[in-house]
Amino acid sequence: MNMNNKVPLSEYPRMIMVRDSYLSLNGVWEYAIRENDERVPIEFDGDILVPFSPETPLSGVNRTVRPNDVLFYRKRFSLPKGFKKEYVTLHFGAVDQVVTVYLNGTKIGFNQSGFHPFSIEISKVLKKDNELVLVVRDYSDTRFYARGKQKIKRGQIWYTPQSGIFMPVWLESMPRDYIEKLKITPRYDESLVEITVFTNSKDNDAVIIFDGKEYTVKPNKVYKLKVKDFISWSPDNPHLYPFKVKYCEDEVDSYFAMRKISVDTDEEGIKRIYLNNKILFNTGLLDQGYYHEGYLTPPDEATVINEIKVAKEMGFNVLRKHIKIEWERFYYHCDRLGMLVWQDFVNGGEPYNFVTVHVPAVLNIHFKDTNYKRFARQNALGRELFYAEAKTTIEHLYNYPSIVLWTIFNEGWGQFDSHKLLPFVLELDNTRLIDVNSGWHDMGLGQFRSHHVYFRKYRFKKDKLDRCVILSEFGGYAHRIPGHYYGVANFGYRKYNTKEELEKAVINLYEKEILPAVKQGLAAAIYTQLSDVEDELNGVLTYDRKVVKIDPKVMRELNEKLLKA
Repeated sequence: MNMNNKVPLSEYPRMIMVRDSYLSLNGVWEYAIRENDERVPIEFDGDILVPFSPETPLSGVNRTVRPNDVLFYRKRFSLPKGFKKEYVTLHFGAVDQVVTVYLNGTKIGFNQSGFHPFSIEISKVLKKDNELVLVVRDYSDTRFYARGKQKIKRGQIWYTPQSGIFMPVWLESMPRDYIEKLKITPRYDESLVEITVFTNSKDNDAVIIFDGKEYTVKPNKVYKLKVKDFISWSPDNPHLYPFKVKYCEDEVDSYFAMRKISVDTDEEGIKRIYLNNKILFNTGLLDQGYYHEGYLTPPDEATVINEIKVAKEMGFNVLRKHIKIEWERFYYHCDRLGMLVWQDFVNGGEPYNFVTVHVPAVLNIHFKDTNYKRFARQNALGRELFYAEAKTTIEHLYNYPSIVLWTIFNEGWGQFDSHKLLPFVLELDNTRLIDVNSGWHDMGLGQFRSHHVYFRKYRFKKDKLDRCVILSEFGGYAHRIPGHYYGVANFGYRKYNTKEELEKAVINLYEKEILPAVKQGLAAAIYTQLSDVEDELNGVLTYDRKVVKIDPKVMRELNEKLLKA
């Protein structure tokens, strides 16, 4: 199925719904950058390696796209013999920030959600020889669009901005009647899984093939599939159940897992996180998903897999995917390897107010998030886009069982109307946990009191509203490894000169602050962070992922103590 072994990130991207039709468009494209001129140039500037942004070393370009620039892409391609059926869909994993798409001179699409996937049906515009052109504007942090941690004036916790295509581009072809998408919901306590098969036509039944049996189902209707004597999915035993769906001449492969995530009260009256109706302390790492040569784009699949394996070797059971929608295969690997994922929504908003987003780290001040000006959310379109992107995020990732929690807002970055966002998200997905306000500006909503602690010792305090207490960020201890850091800056919340000093400090942090808190009622702790990123030298891995700074055995022993507490 993979026809592009030498093309970067060409592995089949959508493992939750695999169709035997795939053509990667990753590889060499043409690019051009022009100042404030959106007319497609006749002559392009050179070649770029997609899906790496032009700012990145791996792109082969190393040029910055400024807010007043226009970035152009051009790709000429022909479809392999026998590829085209009735329909052909063009998929973009992510294009930052605002993009207009043309095929053979015809405008076929527009997208202004720079971190989110989008697709375009292109069969009517296709020819034997095709020319695909993208016109991209990236305003970075100067406007209200989703941007994550990119900042034009990068430094400390903010990173180098990047532009354009940064996730895979690919094609698939479908017959006249085809499966559009699946919705998979495990119902753990009922010993069943709900599967909805969405199709482009309604005249025929679909067939689910599971465990050697066929089940006839109506399209666009929930089908409840009983799973007798099932094996629970967990980090220790990530059991996946494969199944197949057929609809007319179309066919896809998928999988599900039997797992349940919840917050409940233990025997002592303390709110805890439960996996499969059993208490599971969530111990994890903050995962920024930035790479020294690809920025937001991983260099290859092996790197992604190794990060998950290192985290597991250290005894962590959670990766908090921070302010980024990851390459889709990441979630598949978390499913199969056994790693819980806390998934953040991507922040937007206009330039942030220093007092709103930084001062609460050291002073106990909180603001109401209905004040749009204070939270840089004056723009109505920006607020509308956040709702749309929240919906896209959930629908895109809904079927991946490793994802157990959505984070709506982080540290006040573009935060607004939490009292409206929470019911909106619950309507889309009430099967997962929701951290409404991670750090700083708690609106007293939802299941969690979610703390970030960096500049003081952590001491557990029961929530006044009797919510589950989690430490969604802490630590951030820095150690610079010669030959494996970004530049001259060294950012971290505490700095250590040797590996031995770092390990001793981390042991002290966990044993004297986190472990006692777990016994008192703390339900989760997310250490900052998985890897160094630019100025931040507080990862357990270096930015190039070549050095593990903390002995995995040391970290594992600490995590085992937390799980047994």
